[in-house]
Parts: sequence; C-alpha cells; structure tokens
Amino acid sequence: MNKEQLILLPGTLCSEILWSDQIEHLSDIADIQVGGLTQDETIRGMAKSILRKAPPAFSLAGLSMGGIVAMEVIRQAPERVKRLALLDTNPLPPRVEQIEGWENFIGMANEGRFMEVTEKYLLPGLVHPDRLKDLDLIEKIKKMAEDTGPKAMIKQMKALMTRPDAREHLSMIDCPTLILLGRQDALCSYEMHEYLASAIPNAKLCVIEECGHLSTMEKPEEVTFALRSWLLR
Repeated sequence: MNKEQLILLPGTLCSEILWSDQIEHLSDIADIQVGGLTQDETIRGMAKSILRKAPPAFSLAGLSMGGIVAMEVIRQAPERVKRLALLDTNPLPPRVEQIEGWENFIGMANEGRFMEVTEKYLLPGLVHPDRLKDLDLIEKIKKMAEDTGPKAMIKQMKALMTRPDAREHLSMIDCPTLILLGRQDALCSYEMHEYLASAIPNAKLCVIEECGHLSTMEKPEEVTFALRSWLLR
C-alpha cells in the first residue's frame, strides 16, 4: 500500500511533541512530517514555507495556529491538498483584546520573562481543567514552549496579530475535511467549529468529550482514531 503523505502543523509555542501519538500510531498508513512554523512573521509566509518543502500532493492537519496556517495553505494551493483536518482552530481575524494580549506576551519575552507566558497565562486555557493536575502533560507543554523559544514565539505572535480572515475562502475547499475539537476548548468555541463544518462543503465534525484545546495530547487515542478514519476516506 502506498502511504499517504501527511503534514502536521503545530500550534503556537508547540513542537512535534503535540503530535507524538499521531506520529507513532499513523505511521503505518502515512509518511509524516511536522511543518516548521517558527521562521516567518506572517501566516501567509508560514504557508508559503510549508508549500516550498511539501510534496506535490499531501494531506494536511493543523491544530490552533497550525489550523490557521493550514487554511492559508489550501487557499494558496488547493490543488495540492488531498485532505484537510482543522483541529481546535479559528478562521476569524484577531480581536482587539487578543492583539493586546499578544503584545503583552511579546513585552514579557523581551523582558526575559518568556516562560511566564505559558506557565502563568496560557496553561489554564490550553487543557481541560481536570488535566491541570496532570504533571506529565503539563511538563510536556512547558517543554514545547522551551523548545520553541522566545524569538520564535515573537514571530508567531506577530503572525497571529495580522492573520487573514479565512471565512471567505472556506466554501472553495472541496477535499474531504475533518473539523475536530475538544468539547471544553476554552480558546476556540464549539460554535466556531460548527460554523467551519457548515461552511466547508465536504466537512465532518468530530467532538472529543472531556477535552480542552490541546486535543492531540489530552485525548490522543480518540484524536488518532478520528485522523485515521479521515486518512482512509
């Protein structure tokens, strides 16, 4: 069997650790690479970088900021994306209060307080409240932030501040699409994913119960099962 070419895109301050379970358990049906989102200061630039390194045709999955980049990738090169999976993400342009928050995080990083961004501000919204006591999970999230580092975080925040409104292009997506979220995602609402599933013609909505924003890490088996079914569609 020819394996599917699969590109996985991580979220802000995330690394390939975000996709560890999926990489391990989907490798029998897919050749997997994790796209780098640390070198560009715009979503469009990130998408162009992914396309430069991608095979001619591939399946694409992105979580959070990775999903935002994935929507831009398929806008730029729809003929190359065979399947699309959008996890815990948002097609809207940024709100004023979000931009203010990211500007504050950039200031903290420039003051040498980089890890405070994750530890004090981001963590409560990243996982289901019950998982905040899961020390193994929390340490992995902190490790991803450390691996990403302040310089890359600043680029990612700047990209989010200027991200495009993806809604006008959603109806043009014609490949099999999975829309997935954790039911208790505090950052990207169920209503937004319901909208994505209705706006994209060939989309299927999957909700992971008792799960927050980092669904691939919080409920890895359920997310991997959903992605396997999507890859075999």
